[in-house]
Amino acid sequence: MSELREAGPAAADLAAGHLSSVAAGPVWRPVADADRSWLTGQPLPAAGRPLAELLEDVRERVLPYPMGNGHPRFFGWVNSPPSPAGVLVAPLAAALNPSCAGGEHAGVLLERTAVRWLAELVGFPHRPGAGLLTSGASMATVIALATARQRALRAQGHDVRETGLYGHGPLALYLSAEGHSCLRKAAELLGLGTRHLRTVPVDAAFRMDTGALRRLIAADLAAGVRPFLVAASAGTVNTGAVDPLAEIAGIAAEHGLWFHVDGAYGALGVLGEGAGPRYAGLERADSLALDPHKWLGVPVDAGCVLFRDPAGPRDAFSLVPPYLRDDAADALGWFSEYGPEQTRPFRALRVWATLSHLGREGVTRLVRHTSRLARTLAGMVEDAGDFELLAPAVTSVVAFRHLPAGRAPGAADALNEAIPAAVQRRGRAFLTGTRLSGTAALRACVLHPETTEADLGVLLDEIRAAAREFGA
Repeated sequence: MSELREAGPAAADLAAGHLSSVAAGPVWRPVADADRSWLTGQPLPAAGRPLAELLEDVRERVLPYPMGNGHPRFFGWVNSPPSPAGVLVAPLAAALNPSCAGGEHAGVLLERTAVRWLAELVGFPHRPGAGLLTSGASMATVIALATARQRALRAQGHDVRETGLYGHGPLALYLSAEGHSCLRKAAELLGLGTRHLRTVPVDAAFRMDTGALRRLIAADLAAGVRPFLVAASAGTVNTGAVDPLAEIAGIAAEHGLWFHVDGAYGALGVLGEGAGPRYAGLERADSLALDPHKWLGVPVDAGCVLFRDPAGPRDAFSLVPPYLRDDAADALGWFSEYGPEQTRPFRALRVWATLSHLGREGVTRLVRHTSRLARTLAGMVEDAGDFELLAPAVTSVVAFRHLPAGRAPGAADALNEAIPAAVQRRGRAFLTGTRLSGTAALRACVLHPETTEADLGVLLDEIRAAAREFGA
């Protein structure tokens, strides 16, 4: 332990120094050939090496090549900078190194609080045991859909855990054309398949078309296919759109469908200025996925799934026989009874520390600051003659495209497809691309608490410069 005592402060200084210098450097840079060879091809050492030497390797070979998400001008995907509180306590969670499957220790008990706090922030009704932390939204979605599948097949007289997917008719699930790919992946992994996965069209604001949803459900009922789940989005990753949750909740209730909400990125948007009515209906969901490692900046991995009824996931995953379970409020069982993970890391310490450090006021301030900047960027795009806004900015995502004067209309797609990589290589900003209604688009997601309006101006200037390079 003496070596750790000596190297630990140096590691802390290295982390703090890296974070304090991020804004002064490039957002992203390509990995040099020599460092790439070292990162991917180094042989396993025959003998152990001192901790101090390892830190020097990290300083020289790892820290110079970040993903970029710690920089205020990183607008790519939905990747936030790490919260200082999360960085601070991450080594302490590693020092304890518990398995949070269950038991009487701090890691398990603190997770109860972290999950409850997340539910309170987004206004989701929380009963003890009705939620757990996961690696991210993909795993949260698998857990939610597995729970929904168990309920649906039990209603038909099948126990899918015993019989598998044999002996029952097809189940149809519905998600919007803008729904996240993790929903499709979960359907495939769980044996539901994509043959009966219905893609619901979206309206002009890229929200699920509820009229189309009704028509798809009616067609399945007429064909003898059982509808069982509808998945809505509370903030899509492409445009930040929030589906009409209250209407979808009503349709789900009318047909006895499981109502799942993907709020991995956008559920916290409910804290935005005047955003509450847009999220009406979220509280009626049977399950909700949200990622503290997105808008909140909890260091990855830190996802969460919440349930209206804790009995559902326990029925889907517990290996404790029902006659031995104690379902009293103060006897919740192990977390491993509510999901597929047995050995579970101490995620709760990073989530708890981040929320404790920010408080409700700090979280609200972060959401409103980044959402306000997104609206500002949307306004800048609309005011510029060489850009076009493609969707309303309702959370902190802005979807748009660059249309410089003198370009042939048919060249717009190729140009906008090329711009993100060119901007990334230039190193002064970072954004990513997507496709909306078949059109190549640029997509900027604002998550950094230190991003400014000036940074938005740099982003647009960098897009213009990248376009000129493409033309040359």
